[in-house]
Amino acid sequence: MPSIYDFSAKTLQGKDVPLADFRGQVLLIVNTASKCGFTPQYEGLEHLYKEMHGQGLTVLGFPCNQFGKQEPGNASEIGQFCMANYGVSFPMFDKVDVNGAAAHPLFRYLKHEKPGVLGTENIKWNFTKFLVDRAGKIVARFAPATKPQDIAPEIEKLL
Repeated sequence: MPSIYDFSAKTLQGKDVPLADFRGQVLLIVNTASKCGFTPQYEGLEHLYKEMHGQGLTVLGFPCNQFGKQEPGNASEIGQFCMANYGVSFPMFDKVDVNGAAAHPLFRYLKHEKPGVLGTENIKWNFTKFLVDRAGKIVARFAPATKPQDIAPEIEKLL
């Protein structure tokens, strides 16, 4: 049976990063978009990262263009947008699909391990969040409307 640490992904800079590099950390994995009603959540995600990274939290952002074509930019444009508008310093990865035949293997795994409402696996929209404990177990899935600050108590329990 695979674990979260068996996957890797390319950063916005094109570097292949194994998720095993984050072993022992609490992870908040989020599919993001730059032109979404939830885009201001970048600010909350960055706040969580800055406040809790020293205790072992890492936020991982995965841009996705599958929902309303709300992430049209290339890797460079996405990175510039995130830095200029929200000061994002947490790891950001290259654009991925999260649903369908071309879904990134990491997201296929996350959805299988932690289905959504009524057992549905598909991600419904941008800014769906998966919380992973220090042992690599996916412990929670949060809807796009769930604000990062509302997840803080769950993260604190794992730190």
